[in-house]
Amino acid sequence: MRRSRLAAYMTSLLLAVGVTLTGAATAQASGQAVATGYVALGDSYSSGVGAGSYISSSGDCKRSTKAFPYLWAAANAPASFNFTACSGARTGDVLANQLGPLGAGTGLVSVSVGGNDAGFADVMTTCVLQSDSNCLSRINTAKAYVDSTLPGQLDKVYSAISAKAPAAHVVVLGYPRFYQLGGTCPGLSQAKRSAINNAADHLNTAIAKRAADHGFTFGDVRSTFTGHELCSGSAWLHSLNLLNVGESYHPKAAGQSGGYLPVFRNAA
Repeated sequence: MRRSRLAAYMTSLLLAVGVTLTGAATAQASGQAVATGYVALGDSYSSGVGAGSYISSSGDCKRSTKAFPYLWAAANAPASFNFTACSGARTGDVLANQLGPLGAGTGLVSVSVGGNDAGFADVMTTCVLQSDSNCLSRINTAKAYVDSTLPGQLDKVYSAISAKAPAAHVVVLGYPRFYQLGGTCPGLSQAKRSAINNAADHLNTAIAKRAADHGFTFGDVRSTFTGHELCSGSAWLHSLNLLNVGESYHPKAAGQSGGYLPVFRNAA
């Protein structure tokens, strides 16, 4: 009789443990299943400026149906897709205007930001229109900002993403090198082209370091753009376009689909 009670007790205990573990596993699986939404944050390299086919409701943010976030979402059908990247965005703009859709259900985030903080547009304008010495001086100023100030700005963005979307896998996209070196390139000396490329490398190194320190994945697009830089004969970037200055030095549709999308797809 005593043994029967003991056996019954042990059976009940094992069943209770089994139910508890099954329930925990189910809850965990349920949480993972919920966190499948995708949110695309960042600047014009994420919104798709230069790729055309802009979504009318995006206004001046110029979000393109040919941008890598839109292409990835169309191919993978996430539970939800929120595209808040915006042309001209700096780190402060991402913090102030783009993080609303993040939440417990966000499983994937992409973000590209930092180039505008470092003065990308002014660097390119100076280098295209002014002397080699002025170009190199402006680049050195930008690099000093990247060293001294940008890491802290990126930390604010990355910390906010983690706080608002704790279950998300975050992919931080970098920037391509702009020019193919060697040969001729109308309007730009070899010294300018080399300095601009080095500045892009400097910026990518800083961004990759901050991303790694936050446990994020860095998507390096320099390899996919190799052979498709400006002056390569098969450029995936717009050169200076006086008829549409805003698209200058941004990826074309081919740069989004062939340069950014494969890198993001592999990192997501």
